[in-house]
Amino acid sequence: MEKIASFQVDHLRLKPGLYVSRKDRFGSTIITTFDMRFKEPNKEPVIDQPALHTFEHLGATFLRSHKEWAERIIYFGPMGCRTGFYAVFEGDLDTDAILPLIKEMLEWIIAFEGKIPGASAMECGNWQEQNLDMAKWEARRYGALLEKAGRENFNYPA
Repeated sequence: MEKIASFQVDHLRLKPGLYVSRKDRFGSTIITTFDMRFKEPNKEPVIDQPALHTFEHLGATFLRSHKEWAERIIYFGPMGCRTGFYAVFEGDLDTDAILPLIKEMLEWIIAFEGKIPGASAMECGNWQEQNLDMAKWEARRYGALLEKAGRENFNYPA
C-alpha cells in the first residue's frame, strides 16, 4: 500500500499553524482539506480530550451554520493524534481564503455561553465528556498563534 499524504508530512519539522493539507478531485469538484495544527507534534502536550470534544461540537456547529460557508463545509473534526483539527471544504481554496473564517470561528467559540450544541445522550455517544473552559482556552491560544504567524505557520515544511 502507498503511504497516505498525511503520513508524508515531516511531523518533526511541523509547526502549529493553518495549512492546506491536500486537494482532491471528486468528479469535477475540488475538495480542499485544511490542517488546523494547534500543537507542535511530539513536543507539546496534546489537546485534552474533553476540550477537543467541545471544540469539535462548537466548531462544527459554527461552520455548518455560517451564512457564507455552510454550503461549502464538508467535514470538521479532530485529528486522531489530538494536535489539531481537519476542516474540509468544497472548492480550490488556499489558507488566505479561510483564515478570516477560522478567526471568526475562534472568536465565536471564545464568546460562547450556554449549553454546548449536541451535548445530550440522544445527540452524542460521549456527551458528558465536555470542557467549555478549556475549549475556549485552546481557541484563544490558537487565535494568538494565527495573529503572529509567519510563513512557517502557513506552509508545510519542505
